[in-house]
Amino acid sequence: MSMALRVMKNRKAAFGGILLLFFLLMALIGPWLVGDPSAFQAEPHAPPNGDNLFGTTGQGQDVLAQTVVGSQITLIVGFVVGTAVTLIGALVGIAAGYFGGRVDDLLSLIINVFLVIPGLPLAIVIAAYLPAGPVTIALVLIFTGWAWGARIMRSQTLALRKKDFVAAAIVSGESHMRIIAFELLPNMVSLMVSGFIGATVFAIGAQVGLEFLGLGDPSAITWGTNLYWASNDSALLTGSWWTFVPTGLCLALIGFGLTLINFALDEVTNPRLGATSRWKAQMKAMGVATDGSTPVMRDHG
Repeated sequence: MSMALRVMKNRKAAFGGILLLFFLLMALIGPWLVGDPSAFQAEPHAPPNGDNLFGTTGQGQDVLAQTVVGSQITLIVGFVVGTAVTLIGALVGIAAGYFGGRVDDLLSLIINVFLVIPGLPLAIVIAAYLPAGPVTIALVLIFTGWAWGARIMRSQTLALRKKDFVAAAIVSGESHMRIIAFELLPNMVSLMVSGFIGATVFAIGAQVGLEFLGLGDPSAITWGTNLYWASNDSALLTGSWWTFVPTGLCLALIGFGLTLINFALDEVTNPRLGATSRWKAQMKAMGVATDGSTPVMRDHG
């Protein structure tokens, strides 16, 4: 059974995939089904009612429309940053681990510099001096977020570099690019996918956090600016919970869905986690309570 099929059959992956699909459809189709998120709908801070299911903001705008439309930019930034961070980290990490020597020394120095510098404070400082907007935030998060992935990919490449199949490819005269593309990368796909999911979750949270602090474009409609305006309009002081709870719930659910997919990928690719899951399922089918225990592997040889 292929890895993709095993991931699809995993219950965590299935539930996480449903959540992810829901938010993707909301971002793609949802804006066509709701009204203008910038239009004045009713009196400010009106509670949820028949006309405005999620109530209105401090400016009288529909919270449902802003939540749905705001998902577009937030998810685009999250997935673009996750993709870019994963690719840059893979490129730098694999190059450092495979070529070694001075190339490894130079790239490792650059990686260590970015790892030592606190990512979020650096992102706040950079974003404060650049033009506000989603593009700026995406560039800032890419610039500050690639180093962790590069360190992991370097370590994995160093381990694979010593394998016999890589040595055989080198001896046979294959080019460096072919060895990297056909010998190393296929063995790191699951690691890259896991890194992409983690980077995407971080990017969505960091983007919302930066915009909540006022470092984004206040005129753009995103989940981050929704929380920014809820704070500016004193939603907590006025008890207008409906202006920030929908956005906060969406953030929690999209992060939860991506994390479930990541856990499922770990179970499929990690033999120990997979064995534990199968053992628990077998014990449950036999009516035996595991009570948090794990299987013990015994060597009969």
